[in-house]
Amino acid sequence: MTKYSTGSGGGAGDGDACELCGAETGNLRKANVAGAELLVCSSCSPHDDSARSRGGSGGSSGGASSPGGSSGGSAGSRDEESRAKRAARKQAEVYDAGRGDSSHWEEEGTNYEKDRLPYLVSGYGDVAEEARQDAGLTVEELAAELGVDEDDVLAVEQGRAARANVGGSVVRAIEERLGATLIDE
Repeated sequence: MTKYSTGSGGGAGDGDACELCGAETGNLRKANVAGAELLVCSSCSPHDDSARSRGGSGGSSGGASSPGGSSGGSAGSRDEESRAKRAARKQAEVYDAGRGDSSHWEEEGTNYEKDRLPYLVSGYGDVAEEARQDAGLTVEELAAELGVDEDDVLAVEQGRAARANVGGSVVRAIEERLGATLIDE
């Protein structure tokens, strides 16, 4: 079944446009591209997945086995098509999973205020680092004393608390312990 159809499904000499690049030509043939059966021009025929799975790029991909050849090509083409369809279906399920069911958000709600980072003073990183050094503490000692991650303390000192998703409680704890003004209130 053609996924993107611009007209008749014949392909041979019907004067349609290539369904992949849009080029108008009278020489179109069927090709399986990313699980969709399309009518393509000779320039786009290398994108035919069924031709690649047969190990070559010749001939039509109409699904009939070639004369004198093995019938495995046709069965392989059907397996390839069904695999591609299954992959596309799973991809769509994954894509839609995040959008379709919002009932968990409606029931639980969202808490945007949970440990929100407050407005910080200009140069808060330098202030925090200087205050820690004045207190005679290393980053590791301060983090252990406050019970926070060392990376969060470093992020505050490097002035990247917002980018590192450091919570407001960490900044408040550092501010309180070091007696420095980090929060702009």
